Amino acid sequence: MTARKRYWLMKSEPDAFSIDDLQRVGTEPWNGVRNYQARNFMRDGMKVDDGVLFYHSNAKVPGVVGVARVASAAYPDETQFDPKSPYHDPKATREQPRWFLVDVAFERKLERVIPLEEIKQHTDALGEGFPLTARGSRLSVFPVTAAQWKLLLSLE
Repeated sequence: MTARKRYWLMKSEPDAFSIDDLQRVGTEPWNGVRNYQARNFMRDGMKVDDGVLFYHSNAKVPGVVGVARVASAAYPDETQFDPKSPYHDPKATREQPRWFLVDVAFERKLERVIPLEEIKQHTDALGEGFPLTARGSRLSVFPVTAAQWKLLLSLE
């Protein structure tokens, strides 16, 4: 019996790493996440071949810009061990890493950006507490239901 496919939304600032960057490199470690809840989603929830909505945050037009997939099981984020990295964590050790990541593989760019403002028009259909439409939610990685995935991609 195979596990049920899961879906996720992962945010990135396009100046740091964009959908075009992912298309160029093909697969990339999703490093630098320093939020425990987002880390737990990657470490405990994500499985190879899960779907990913790639979201540009802090952009001129924030929104969903592409589709990717989880390409690896979770493993320790190397940036936590590098004192020169902005993501260095002096409390992390190789024996007890604190931060984990998954590799993400490019699938496709959307035909158009699905802007946050348009997504907000579907708040009721997406459900109460959907992180993109909920006030104060700053998670960079979060689960998306199959119904939310279908709805968001139908907006393309």
